[in-house]
Amino acid sequence: MQAALAAMAAHFILSFTAVNHHPLLSQLSNPISASSSPSSLSLHSSFHGASLKLPRQFSAAAPKPITVVAATKKAVAVLKGTSNVEGVVTLTQDDDGLTTVTVKVNGLTPGKHGFHLHEYGDTTNGCMSTGAHFNPKGLTHGAPKDDVRHAGDLGNIVANADGVAEATIVDNQIPLSGPNSVVGRAL
Repeated sequence: MQAALAAMAAHFILSFTAVNHHPLLSQLSNPISASSSPSSLSLHSSFHGASLKLPRQFSAAAPKPITVVAATKKAVAVLKGTSNVEGVVTLTQDDDGLTTVTVKVNGLTPGKHGFHLHEYGDTTNGCMSTGAHFNPKGLTHGAPKDDVRHAGDLGNIVANADGVAEATIVDNQIPLSGPNSVVGRAL
């Protein structure tokens, strides 16, 4: 049906142009019916039995621009490298701006492991190509609860005796959208 309407619209435009610009044809027919009410136009086509009646607002008004504001609310990072360490990190941003980071990593040695976001998502040369800790405000290194710290300083995760670390971190400096978005950066 949409294809037929599009074809009819294209045919109408071509017919309308031809009728109005050709001296002989302009006297024969007028694609806009003279009996049309002020609130609608009747469009006729050479498609047999096809007539389309549109409200005037659809035929005369220019389309209004639409502004779409989209914000990422969830991101997932799959951790996989050349070692046995692997895991999944899920980041979810609430409407109030806080981002919850849910971490599960396997294959670690038991104990504490630093956990942070890097400047870049480029892992072609391991950690060497990911850049420094993500630090959009140019602050000094600090703990997650410090007022002055890199945004990417997320503290430590602790692996149990089986090498599994599970953690939940809630932070207000790692948005998923906007100019300081952490989406696409390395963990």
